[in-house]
Amino acid sequence: MSSGVALPTLDLVAPSVAFPQPLPAADVYAVPHTGAAQLGDAASEASTQMSEAVAHGLREAGEAAVEVLGALSGALLAGRAAMLTTRVLASAAVRAAEEQRCLERQEELSAAAAEQWQAAAYAVARANARRTALLARCARDTGAPGDGGPSRPDLPPPLDPVGRPLGEVRAELARLEEALRRAEERRTAWEVARLTAVLDGAAEGDDAWRRLVADRREAMVRRHTASRTAEAERDEAGPGEPPRPTADATADPEAVRALGADILAALDPAAASATVELAVGAVGRAVGRATLDPARARRHLVEARKFVQDANRKARRRRADEEWAAAQLDFLTRRAPEDAEALDEAPDAVGPLRRLLAEGVPLSPGERRTVELRVSERMAHLEALYVQAQCAHALSELAERFGGPADASRPENQDLRLDWTPDGWGPDHWLRATLVGGTLRFATMYRGGPGERGPRERALDDARCAEAQERLAEFTAVARELGLTVDLRIEQTEGARPGLPGEDGAVVLDPVRRTFGGQPPRGKPDREQPVPRYRTVGDERR
Repeated sequence: MSSGVALPTLDLVAPSVAFPQPLPAADVYAVPHTGAAQLGDAASEASTQMSEAVAHGLREAGEAAVEVLGALSGALLAGRAAMLTTRVLASAAVRAAEEQRCLERQEELSAAAAEQWQAAAYAVARANARRTALLARCARDTGAPGDGGPSRPDLPPPLDPVGRPLGEVRAELARLEEALRRAEERRTAWEVARLTAVLDGAAEGDDAWRRLVADRREAMVRRHTASRTAEAERDEAGPGEPPRPTADATADPEAVRALGADILAALDPAAASATVELAVGAVGRAVGRATLDPARARRHLVEARKFVQDANRKARRRRADEEWAAAQLDFLTRRAPEDAEALDEAPDAVGPLRRLLAEGVPLSPGERRTVELRVSERMAHLEALYVQAQCAHALSELAERFGGPADASRPENQDLRLDWTPDGWGPDHWLRATLVGGTLRFATMYRGGPGERGPRERALDDARCAEAQERLAEFTAVARELGLTVDLRIEQTEGARPGLPGEDGAVVLDPVRRTFGGQPPRGKPDREQPVPRYRTVGDERR
């Protein structure tokens, strides 16, 4: 094989990948290709802190609890979580809880480490987003029945799983979710009290009405709290619909009053006051018409029911938007470690997200598109870093298994270049892999310049090309262990390519303007053309 090309596909995120340190540009005089493997100085920095288990394949499920989450893996999982639906995040939270229960019962798990970490990371993203949104809602509310406003919930800090083992993350997550459950229940009780105060005020002097409302208050809290569990969100089982008025249900004034109370009791506790007042007014008119005109009373109840449905839909949408904004904000404000290249900031997206949470101002369609654009840009950049790190690690693993020197560099117009001389190939032949804009190219190289090769040299070239196919099959297998699918397409099957170890390698590549995760490497980023470079598999995107 003389050359081949592949588009690495990012499958499951290997748990313990760190941010790569910046690689120096290639210098033919500074990067010798002799002696022991050079990946310890360059490419191994692209995957520092990777555990031995990731190098040889994902850990088995029972051992995953002790694996530590790397910073790059954590950032990628947070980005994926930000792009998923509420239902998918809730499903992951249910899986994470079940996996923990299996370990506590000492039962065998079917999920491997990467799958367990993905479920846990999604559950963490969901819990952190709900925490941020809850605190923002409490901070915005100033008026409250009797005490001047809701107290700020006493919640643990947001959970950062990076640098911690899975078992520890699960334990902290369980504590955070329990604290959230209690805080949301108290918040719901406060909102229900505020809502029922409006309902009481609509029937001044009507003790029977107040009793009807009071009887339903506790059920309102229970129903809303039950609809916020991960199981309910996974099954999309929201709070029940308001009862539908029928001719039999409006036969007498007391039945109309009771049905009206049931309709109002179906209100979301966070429903807007203006719509609540409309619904209360419609119920009052129904009660007033019940004796003389039951048909008109029924129409007023139908109207009240529509008001309640509209208020509930808006309240749920507002809550979902706040939690979505919290997840986007968390991802866009993450920082790379100090020893890694900085991540681009996105003030045009972060500002509207902060305003939504602090002031309740919804995003315009244009602002929402900007947020989604910036998230896609950052995801493309992180995926590019991940692919670089894992390609470098796959090559270092091959060098360790089969011997021979290897090194990595970042020449002009290339994201990454990997040179490896398998044991017995040197000093005249080696394998080269170059990564440019998401495309991974392989070539069998010989030392020298273009020119006529004698029969002996050509025979040796062809022998090295045949061996290269075996080595590349090993490369794709190792890469799959590290979370990448590398579907190699052979372009030329005989004849090595000329070059020098450590040189620019332009003979291997078509001229391509260097990109890095979908963005220009220098100067002002091109904000108008963000394209994620790596297809991800198995995710349900927004």
